[in-house]
Amino acid sequence: MTPVLAGTPVLETERLTLRAPGRDDWPAFNAFIAGPRAEFVRSTAYNPELAWRGFGHLVGHWVLRGFGIFVFTLRGETSALGMAGPWFPEGWPEREIGWSVWDAGAEGRGYAFEAAAAARDFAFVALGWDTAVSYIDPANARSVALALRLGAVRDASAPCPAGTGACHVYRHPRPEGRA
Repeated sequence: MTPVLAGTPVLETERLTLRAPGRDDWPAFNAFIAGPRAEFVRSTAYNPELAWRGFGHLVGHWVLRGFGIFVFTLRGETSALGMAGPWFPEGWPEREIGWSVWDAGAEGRGYAFEAAAAARDFAFVALGWDTAVSYIDPANARSVALALRLGAVRDASAPCPAGTGACHVYRHPRPEGRA
């Protein structure tokens, strides 16, 4: 049996299940991080030891902050397609909604939008956030397009986390009906 993070929420959308990361997600995460599609996620060239630590950061964030990035799968399935969720590592200027699609076959199907929208709503409603941003490399056209599709607007006055390189900040709107 695969251990799970006790007490972590599970979100469901029309097509997806969003859940905390688990050890069975490591191969999919590692394959993604090792490949060229992770160019905007990795801060250095692929290194298996750093990839392992990065995955541990995803899991540990839940323990240390009480929330974190969700792994998303198709409903009724267990294979990780990617991740999306609230994120606030130590030293970052603001709370973030982040996302990435690990499985190349899942790109272009709207899964990242569906997962990110559910995660953003969770952050505002369940966690009580009053603001959220996404830090995006300006060359990452797919993530910029997704932020805009989610209704986020570029906030040129907001700072980026130290050491993230090229970065634009996109500020998310509160979910409809929430003041």
